[in-house]
Amino acid sequence: MLLVDKPKGLTSSRVVQRIKKKFNVKAGHTGTLDPLATGLLVILTGKRTKNASLFLKLDKAYEVKAVLGIETDTFDSEGRVLRRSDNEVTREELERVLKEFYGDIWQTPPPFSAKKMAGQKAYQLARKGIIVDIPPKKVSIYSLELKEFQFPYFAFACEVSSGFYVRSLAHDIGEKLGVGATVVEVRRTRVGPYHVEQAKGLEELLGYK
Repeated sequence: MLLVDKPKGLTSSRVVQRIKKKFNVKAGHTGTLDPLATGLLVILTGKRTKNASLFLKLDKAYEVKAVLGIETDTFDSEGRVLRRSDNEVTREELERVLKEFYGDIWQTPPPFSAKKMAGQKAYQLARKGIIVDIPPKKVSIYSLELKEFQFPYFAFACEVSSGFYVRSLAHDIGEKLGVGATVVEVRRTRVGPYHVEQAKGLEELLGYK
């Protein structure tokens, strides 16, 4: 098992490919991170790759930075802007909305996600211009804390169940506030009992540092 601190700009699959090539082993990740995201990526090698499904069920923790007043088709800053709003939001309004997301919620995954629909990943269909109706899924938010707020930017930390999309959370917060919101940065800090502080940077792991 390898704990990798994934750098920004790489897909999770690309990280796995580089590890396979370097160590000449069978390998697979246990839960994808978007190219935009950094942080903990748990990679299993050899016979342990059969245990990937067990890791997928683990709770996770994230640190997220988002911007209000912008909505994109990917729910993050790398997508196409769909609408903008100049309406200001106060810290009190934002904190009130955050409280609505504690506990069990129904969440719809982003259109551009690895969620499989009709045998294909949602982002593959979205890139072809095919609009799919992704059903919502029941997920849980165990903690949600506003860390910073300087309009239009805000940062929060959350601990969530498996299958949770922080991009959808930011999008839904923006919807409730009536101004839209999109993710700027995501960092996964924990997967189950494993913390990002235990991980090695990819370049260090591959022997380039």
